Amino acid sequence: MSSETSSQKPRVAVVFGGRSSEHAISVVTAGAVLSAVDREKYDVLPIGITTDGRWALTADAPERMAITDRKLPSVAELAESADGAVVLPVDPTSREVVYSEPGQVPKALGDVDVVFPVLHGPYGEDGTLQGLLELSGVPYVGSGVLASAVGQDKDYMKRVFASFGLPVGPYEVIRPREWEQDPSAARKKIVDFAAEHGWPLFVKPARAGSSMGISKVDGLAGLDEAVEEARRHDPKIIVEALLSGREIECGVLEFEDGPRASVPAEIPPVTAHDFYDFEAKYIDSATGLVPAPLTEEQTARVQELAVEAFEAASCEGLVRADFFLQDNGEFVINEINTLPGFTPISMYPRMWQESGVSYAELVDRLIQAALRRSTGLR
Repeated sequence: MSSETSSQKPRVAVVFGGRSSEHAISVVTAGAVLSAVDREKYDVLPIGITTDGRWALTADAPERMAITDRKLPSVAELAESADGAVVLPVDPTSREVVYSEPGQVPKALGDVDVVFPVLHGPYGEDGTLQGLLELSGVPYVGSGVLASAVGQDKDYMKRVFASFGLPVGPYEVIRPREWEQDPSAARKKIVDFAAEHGWPLFVKPARAGSSMGISKVDGLAGLDEAVEEARRHDPKIIVEALLSGREIECGVLEFEDGPRASVPAEIPPVTAHDFYDFEAKYIDSATGLVPAPLTEEQTARVQELAVEAFEAASCEGLVRADFFLQDNGEFVINEINTLPGFTPISMYPRMWQESGVSYAELVDRLIQAALRRSTGLR
């Protein structure tokens, strides 16, 4: 049955999991979103993507999507069938989702009015899923293809910000062929960068998130190992100079009259970890200060920069912008996240909670913003 015949409520497909290294965090995020969606206002269809890329019909069971005893959840554990698959039609004249199992007659699951993607990293946050939804003609929460791709690739993100006059820290990029064909020359490129900007350096996958694959390198001895760790997540890597100062984050949310910034937050130094890595964020639940202890002028400035970054990358829906407040009082933008962490402990919803927008209202606003937009050029 379609949503038009069974109910007047818009039908929201929450799509989560995925093929990236951030699969488990996406599942946790989906649990929080499913718990917050107003079931009197919306019908919900949970769709999980397994680590091998299969779209699975999953249980609507937020309580099974949390990190429990340091064990990370997965879509495979939630799927209703080990080999059933959900198919989204690549046809803008139809929004009917179909479920099929080997040897069984395909079953119509009904129309979908909007997709709420809570995927992180490649094959979800990088414009690939957004492209599929554009072809399907299904509205979706968050940024479009271009902004999603720019927001995922730290190299091109920084290039876009610099072209718009936003302050960007020193960085160097090592592309796949450089390391594969002439690692000595690539290594020298990094060492020369360190000679100019000093050690330590941060070696990162260019297109990953949740602090996956990041290493802090204090000298040449650990460099190759750090590069290989980053390359496990992405063959393209980015090397960043250490920026001394305070880590400040700011949320941006699309309202009817345009994007607005939340109160900012601060990520204090994490004493049990070398930096704010995956373990600190999600396993040990290290938390930031909301709101950040900034002056009125500093708060206004970081909010201004966050909105400028949102606009520079042509973002839609939501963004978390991450900055360093340097010792000289100037802000430098580190990156944006077009589908930021959305778990109960994540900074983006916490910043908006402090700004007067509850988690449930935040979810509702994002769905409503997506329903107002059309797919295609806009």
